[in-house]
Amino acid sequence: MYRLDTIDLNKPAPADEPMRQYYFIKKARSYVQKESEKLGRPLTSAVITFGCQMNARDSEKLSGILREIGYVETKNEDADFVIYNTCTIRENANLRVYGRLGVLHGYKKKNPHMKIALCGCMMQETEVVEKLQKSYRFVDLIFGTHNIFKFAELLTEAFEADRMVIDVWKDTDKIVEELPVERKYPFKSGVNIMFGCNNFCSYCIVPYVRGRERSREPGDILREIKELADNGVKEVMLLGQNVNSYGKNLENPIAFAELLRMAEKIKGIERIRFMTSHPKDLSDELIQVMAESQKICRHLHLPLQSGSTRLLKIMNRKYTKEQYLELTEKVRTAIPDIALTTDIIVGFPGETEEDFQETLEVVRKVRYDSAFTFIYSKRTGTLAAGMDNQIPENVVKDRFDRLLKEVQDISRRMAERFTGTDQQVLVEEPDSQMEGYLTGRLSNNHVVHFRGDVSLIGCLVNVHLDECRGFYYMGRLVN
Repeated sequence: MYRLDTIDLNKPAPADEPMRQYYFIKKARSYVQKESEKLGRPLTSAVITFGCQMNARDSEKLSGILREIGYVETKNEDADFVIYNTCTIRENANLRVYGRLGVLHGYKKKNPHMKIALCGCMMQETEVVEKLQKSYRFVDLIFGTHNIFKFAELLTEAFEADRMVIDVWKDTDKIVEELPVERKYPFKSGVNIMFGCNNFCSYCIVPYVRGRERSREPGDILREIKELADNGVKEVMLLGQNVNSYGKNLENPIAFAELLRMAEKIKGIERIRFMTSHPKDLSDELIQVMAESQKICRHLHLPLQSGSTRLLKIMNRKYTKEQYLELTEKVRTAIPDIALTTDIIVGFPGETEEDFQETLEVVRKVRYDSAFTFIYSKRTGTLAAGMDNQIPENVVKDRFDRLLKEVQDISRRMAERFTGTDQQVLVEEPDSQMEGYLTGRLSNNHVVHFRGDVSLIGCLVNVHLDECRGFYYMGRLVN
């Protein structure tokens, strides 16, 4: 990290990133210090995250920058600075943000010095920004997904401007890292390996709000992972909208499987996860690397979305039901103890009962360890939003309930297969419900609770799984 005491604010801001942002971190810090002196206390900040793991990673960057600027982090939304890192994958996510903004407005009336910012995927939608400009004028700062690295610069502008600051980019080819990060856990971390998506599934807004695929150079990724390992990180999660297509757009293309091979050679890293995989790009080479690795976690998230080949074609998923089943069988054969998880949409336009039954058939054949099940949400700007045959709400609700029961029943049975075994657990935190107990995760991402001392947090320990309670285990430490 750059030393702020070497930065001269009397000189113009540097043009090169990330040095330019450290200049504005120092400048914003001076405004925070003045406000803090006026109030006679430190200023507080709260970063509220909606959405996926990539949003969570972005929020860690926002928190890190706010810490350097001089804010004290809090979870309270009546903080001096509140930023919502938004998601727009479903309409409910948007409605939640609007609802919370009403609450923030009440806080701001009591504390006029309070600043409110909005960023993330929702801000990439033109109609959202227009609505905010018209009906939520009390918001101070709006920016999107492509220029999150400019947060310190934009916050400085918000301090200096007597107006709403808006800076939303349609797209970018820029990747700027090496900025402060405040990780939730000191022993595990996300690592962005790529940004954007080229798939254009007909129901999905992500390519429009996250932009086209752009991969980071492998050297930069490996350097970041090594630095994390040197700082005590034991587990990394490699993040991208479709990690299986990593490296295709680089000047010197490289396969994701090869990146994994290089990452697992880094000393100190004990576990490697990744999220998310697209079935059409899951290669035999990647399956082989996972099967042979001692570090890559026994967990694969492989979104299905629908078990109907007819619907998969309309969704633009580029695989058939049969190809998906063949793929999952190949994975289970190569890695018998793997936990397979998925995403499934119910109520896609034109979905018939026969289509839905095909989805249930895939669920029964694959035997998922867990599944994220969603009711189709119409997103303006996607192809599916204009399709005929939108499914009636009562029909969708009935199918959703039936799918959920099937998924939960199978998940419970799948979890039982590990009962009575000894498993390595990364201890994450004290158990929030039982005093004297700890909570950790297996390689396959299952949660386990066991009695232990807080000194074990961040350590890898062996735990005997005594009892499966549906979606978690009760266990005991093994010496």
